[in-house]
Order: sequence, then structure tokens, then C-alpha cells
Amino acid sequence: MIPRILLALTILATTSSPPAAPAPVMTIGRLHYDGGGDWYANPSSLPNLLSAVRTRTTLRVANEEKVVTLSDDDLWNVPYIYMTGHGNVHWSDRDLATLRRYLQQGGFLHADDNYGMDMSIRRELGRLFTDHPLVEVPLDHPIYHLIYDFPRGIPKIHVHDGKPAQGFGIFLDGRLAVYYSYQSDLGDGWEDPEVHHDTPEKREAALRMGVNLFAYAVGYGG
Repeated sequence: MIPRILLALTILATTSSPPAAPAPVMTIGRLHYDGGGDWYANPSSLPNLLSAVRTRTTLRVANEEKVVTLSDDDLWNVPYIYMTGHGNVHWSDRDLATLRRYLQQGGFLHADDNYGMDMSIRRELGRLFTDHPLVEVPLDHPIYHLIYDFPRGIPKIHVHDGKPAQGFGIFLDGRLAVYYSYQSDLGDGWEDPEVHHDTPEKREAALRMGVNLFAYAVGYGG
């Protein structure tokens, strides 16, 4: 039999403990960059990806993305920065220093080639970490298996030049900090169905890949 005083203390502890605080609500930062590229492309893509994250994981995420620049204080409140577009990307030296620090402190950058930014994003990523080159992400990396399994790597959503889709990355101390999706166009696949008229299978593959990427970026284990 539990002594009365111990029982009373047990009841007091269980009734007086405050409830655990809910996990913070996260979102994706859409990067507003300089250089002339259409950073605002695919407006329905990120709300749809966030909806997929919300319904397919236990992560608490917002309904909409947050537009950020590399000089915004809000940059430090988003764990995942997404950038896309069809044109030129340019970062100032100050932007590069900020982005470098953001990534070194655990942030994640996803650059998604929307057919036209390949040359400039490779140039700028080369300036970002001169001692950490862009390399192809191995097929056994968690981004391809964390929640959904992609044994062949990133899915190909749009034709572009007809080349195979590839996922490149920059690793910092063994962590994938930058992911560059090339010849895939995940963002187009995340858009509303009537925008590009992609097949349900293509849209589902794109959303699944996006869920994996976000989950990896925030340290979600399933």
C-alpha cells in the first residue's frame, strides 16, 4: 500500500505540473535574392508543401511561407530557406557572409532550379564555401529515405533539357547544409494541379521529396 503522504505528493505532482508547451510553429523562408531572377516563381508551391508536411508528419508548420532576404532578422527564425527562379542569382559579399553563418549555425538552404538559374547558382554557391565544393548527394543519404523512399534519388518532374534529375549538395561537418535540385523542378510539382497539369503521380513524387527535405532540415526522425 502506498503511504498516504506519498500518495498525496504523487497526486499533487501530477495535478500541479504545468502542461508541456507545444512545439513551435515552423515555416519555410522563401529567399528574395538580387540579380534579376524571379525569386517569387511558383506562388502556390510552398503552401502546398507545408500542407503536405502538416498532414503527413507530426511537425507543426504554418499555412504560408515567409519571404525573407539575407538582411532580415526573420531569416534566423526559419530552419529551411527555399529559393527558385528562371534567371540570375547574385549575392553581395555581405549576403554571402550572412548566409555562410546561417548555414554554419544549423540552417538549411534548398536551391531549386526552375530552368534557367543553373549557371548563376553554381557560381554563387562556389563563392559561398570555397573549400566545400558542390557534390552529388549519395543515394543512401537520409533525404532519399527519411520518410519516403527514393532509391534512385530525386524524382524528375519536368523535362527541361531531357537530362536526368540530380541532387547536389554542400556538406558542413558531415551535415547536408545546402541542397541543389537540378533538372527536376520540384517547385513546379508542388504547385496547384491546374498550373502545370502534372500527373497525380508526378505531383505526389514531388511532394514526397519535399517532405523528406523539410523533415531532414528540421531534424525530424519520422
